[in-house]
Amino acid sequence: MIKIAGRKIQHNDITSPEKLKLVNPENIELGKDFLDYLVSIDRSKNTIEAYGYDLNIFWVYLLEHCNNKFFVDLSKREISKYQSFCLTEWKWSPARMRRVKSTLSSLSNYVENMLDDEYEGYRPIIRKIENPQNEKVFTKTVFEEEQLQELLDYLVEKKKYDKACMLSMAMNNGRRKSELPRMKVSYFDDENIIYGSLYKTPELIMTKGRGSRGKALTVYTLAKPFKPYLDLWMNYRKEHNIESEWLFPKKVSGKYIDEQMSPETLDSWANSFSKILGVPFYWHSLRHYFTTSCAKQNLPDNVIQSLIGWSDISMVQVYKDLSDEEEFEKYFNEDGIKQVDQKGLSDL
Repeated sequence: MIKIAGRKIQHNDITSPEKLKLVNPENIELGKDFLDYLVSIDRSKNTIEAYGYDLNIFWVYLLEHCNNKFFVDLSKREISKYQSFCLTEWKWSPARMRRVKSTLSSLSNYVENMLDDEYEGYRPIIRKIENPQNEKVFTKTVFEEEQLQELLDYLVEKKKYDKACMLSMAMNNGRRKSELPRMKVSYFDDENIIYGSLYKTPELIMTKGRGSRGKALTVYTLAKPFKPYLDLWMNYRKEHNIESEWLFPKKVSGKYIDEQMSPETLDSWANSFSKILGVPFYWHSLRHYFTTSCAKQNLPDNVIQSLIGWSDISMVQVYKDLSDEEEFEKYFNEDGIKQVDQKGLSDL
C-alpha cells in the first residue's frame, strides 16, 4: 500500500498584471526589443518564454525596490542587492539564481552589442557579480520498479487512467518532459510495432535542442509493459467521447480540446505523484529509470543509445543508475566469470 506523504515547495507570487502596468516603460520596451532579437536569432520558444518570465520578475523588483530604475543605469551594487534579495527573501535556490542572472547577462550583452549607438560607453556588469555557490537542493530520486508499479496500481484503482498512461509511457521510452505531450494516438497503432516489442513513431518527433527547430528523432516505446495502460486510457477516451489526435489532449474548464497537454499539467501531476510516493518525483527521473531498466536486462550500451537517440554513447553511463556491485553481479559468480547472454529488443 502506498503511503500518502507531502513535501514543501517554495512558491513566489511576484508579478501580476497590475504591477507590470506600473513598471518603467523603458524597461518594458527594452525587454520586448530583446525578446524580438532572440526570435530573430532562432532561439527556441521555451527559451524566449523563460527569459520573458525572468525579466518580468526583475522589472517588478526594480519597481518595488529601486525606484523603477532603468536597466541601463543600474550599478553593480544594485545587481548584488537583487541577488541577495532573491536568495534571502524569495528563498531561491543558487541554481535558479544563476539561471536568472544568465538571462540578465544576455540582456546586458544585447545592450552592449546591439544598442551601442544609443547607449555609448555601456559596459555589461551582470557577469562581474559573483554567483552564489551552486548546491543541490533535492536529493536525486532513483526509482525501483516496485515503487513505480505501486504508483501505477494506485492510479488505476483511482481511475486516473490518463496519469497511469503517461507514467507508463515515460517509464517505457525515457523521453523528456517537454517531449511527452507530443505523442499522437496514431503513433501507437499496432502497425507501428516493430520486432514484436517496440512502438516506433512513423514520423520524426521534435525534441530538445538549440534553436526553434530543436532536434528531430524517432521515438521508441516498449510495447508490452505500456499497452495495458494505453488501452485503459483509450477505452476511457472512447467512453467519454474525447476526440483529439494527441494522446494526451489539453483540458480547459473541464473540457478536452485538440491541443497538446501543457507542461504545467505535467508539473502538477509530478507534484501529486510526489505526495503519493513520499519522495520527490520529477519526469527526468524516468529517463534514468528507463536507461537503468534496459541495462539491467542486459541490453548493450549501443542499443540503449539508439533507443533514446543520444549522439554520444557516454550518455548511457551518465543515466545508468547501477552500482559497481550490481554490475559485477551480472558477470561474476562463485565459479568465476558468468556466460551472459545479451538480450534483444524482442525480449523486453
